[in-house]
Amino acid sequence: MYSFLGGLVLLILGYMIYGAIVSKIFGPDDRKTPCVAHPDGVDFVPISAGRAFLIQLLNIAGLGPIFGALTGAIWGPQVYLWIVFGTIFAGAVHDYLVGMLSIRNDGASVSEITGKYLGGFMLQVMRLFSVVLLVMVGVVFMVGPAGLLALMVTQGTSGAVGAGGTAATAMGFNAAEWTKILTVIILVYYFLATLLPIDKVIGKIYPVFGLCLIFMAIGIGGVTVYNHIQGTKPMIELWEGLYNMHPKADSMPIWPLMFITVACGAISGFHATQSPLMARCLTSERQGRFVFYGAMVAEGIIALIWASAGIAFYNGTDGGFSTAGLLAVGGGNSTSVYQISVGLLGPIGSILALLGVVACPITSGDTAFRSARLTLADWFKIDQKGIAPRLVLAVPLLAAGYGISFLDYGIVWRYFSWSNQTLAMIALWAGAVYLATNVSAGASLLAAVPATFMSAVSVTYFCIAPECYLMLERNLAYGIGCCVAVAFALLFYFKTYRPSSERA
Repeated sequence: MYSFLGGLVLLILGYMIYGAIVSKIFGPDDRKTPCVAHPDGVDFVPISAGRAFLIQLLNIAGLGPIFGALTGAIWGPQVYLWIVFGTIFAGAVHDYLVGMLSIRNDGASVSEITGKYLGGFMLQVMRLFSVVLLVMVGVVFMVGPAGLLALMVTQGTSGAVGAGGTAATAMGFNAAEWTKILTVIILVYYFLATLLPIDKVIGKIYPVFGLCLIFMAIGIGGVTVYNHIQGTKPMIELWEGLYNMHPKADSMPIWPLMFITVACGAISGFHATQSPLMARCLTSERQGRFVFYGAMVAEGIIALIWASAGIAFYNGTDGGFSTAGLLAVGGGNSTSVYQISVGLLGPIGSILALLGVVACPITSGDTAFRSARLTLADWFKIDQKGIAPRLVLAVPLLAAGYGISFLDYGIVWRYFSWSNQTLAMIALWAGAVYLATNVSAGASLLAAVPATFMSAVSVTYFCIAPECYLMLERNLAYGIGCCVAVAFALLFYFKTYRPSSERA
């Protein structure tokens, strides 16, 4: 409990102190933002800071800080360290820099930002990479909620898993069939949300669901702490589980697997694709810290709550500490979220699961496809004011997403996790170059240090993960990952650390 509460305090202090430092170094000013300079009634629409914060939270959160945090918790409470420090020094910095750079580049997508600061080759890489990632995110946030809804429909919502009979009693359809039906329904909603002006659907419903996500996390966290005090479901302190608690520890090392798995709960490249949506809608650069840095800290808090709840809820019942129960249920997925929600909050938990873990992910999936549309629009210079050009881009994207939805969900999530963290690495390097060339060499360390770290994480995972097919020996993969990260850092140093008179 003390580790959990300490993590919450650090996250809040991180926003108040380090967030203020990052903002001061970047130097927001009173220049006109994109929506003030040229509102278009579709994507460039002025939105208040409070509403923008809740929309940004929904855009970046979804299932990420829940599924990823629960799966990362299988390695034990050291996941708290990555969630807390990753959020403060990497994830929130990443989101803030991308959002602010988008504002200063007329609302440009992350691919265009990357191309400007890292060159033409990276521009093309990021254009393709970000569109593929966004489609995968849309699929993850389409199939995941559909699976949880199917579980709720077929098992009932009377307060216990299994209520209402087996998974074959709802209108003659089993859970798998319900998942397919609900996936199509969600896809239809995505189609509308991708096409309509941002203030017509997203601007109206997102703030409501953002509050639901926050209230759900508060409820889960509060009951988890209460149960620990009562001794019914004890939480594991950091110092009690500061080792690899994964039941398959020999084949599942903390480095780099945990750092990839947690994803959105600490740092996420997906956020780099979402921040430009709100960058097009903020009316002042000075709102950036609250909206971009603040929303990521809020997501870190949500991830910390769910990681703590998962460890405690599935803790061993034999008096010892174990994450075997969490592994047995599959980590973060529809079943574990449903069980935790209903098990901790009773019948109200099923309602919160519906609002917080079904509606909220859906509201990340629709903006994933919206961001993909805008990325392609920036790429091919297609004006998006008219409905016809929006249809030309949206229909193929949604069709591709529907096709991918038939693949195994676990495989899609694994590819998403690696590509997600790799995109974050690239975005951080772009931010570091901007700071080095426009602020100072010392300022660039805000982004260069986490970029180096994430380079080591992404390259090591690529060398070791089965889905990437190299599957190198572990120590060799560690060595390659560290060497590549150092090489990137040295390249950055020699390319950007120049006398101020030589900077752009």
